[in-house]
Amino acid sequence: MDRQQQIIQSHAGVIVQVVQCIGNPSLIPQTEEILQISEKNGWGDVVMVIRRIIKGERDENLLLGLDEEDSTIVAAILLGIQNPATLPDPNKQADASMAAPGLAHMIHQASTGRPEALEIISQMAEQMSAAGGDMKNLGGIMRKMINGERDPKVLSRGMGAHGRQLVDSILEELHKLSGH
Repeated sequence: MDRQQQIIQSHAGVIVQVVQCIGNPSLIPQTEEILQISEKNGWGDVVMVIRRIIKGERDENLLLGLDEEDSTIVAAILLGIQNPATLPDPNKQADASMAAPGLAHMIHQASTGRPEALEIISQMAEQMSAAGGDMKNLGGIMRKMINGERDPKVLSRGMGAHGRQLVDSILEELHKLSGH
């Protein structure tokens, strides 16, 4: 899977939600809730453009000034409006190595006391716990990571190879974020 496909897959929920709310305006309040949380977490540029799309803009100029990730998301939304068959499957699991930077960023934000990051992490942990397996274990160790635990043996206890690999990737990202 190439980088753009990984970006699209890791943001599939938002992409599909935006396209669905364009076809069904009753979904706009739910979509706006998601956009507000995203905006609080530093996604202001892409959220501003998504709101313009919801209001009816479809111009290629929407992509101007966006970074690679944001422009990939916007392009996927625009394509999905034109051809819903191109939309990603929001239930498909994204590549775990792509999830690590996002999870690490959220854990880092939560550990610095950002309430919106804590809220998102707790929702994610709840969903992970319901998924079972390594995801359930990962959901259970998020609080430990927020509280500063960095020992991979402690954090990946009882996990399979993929779970341990994801924990290692998150720890590596956290190390970068802490500036050490």
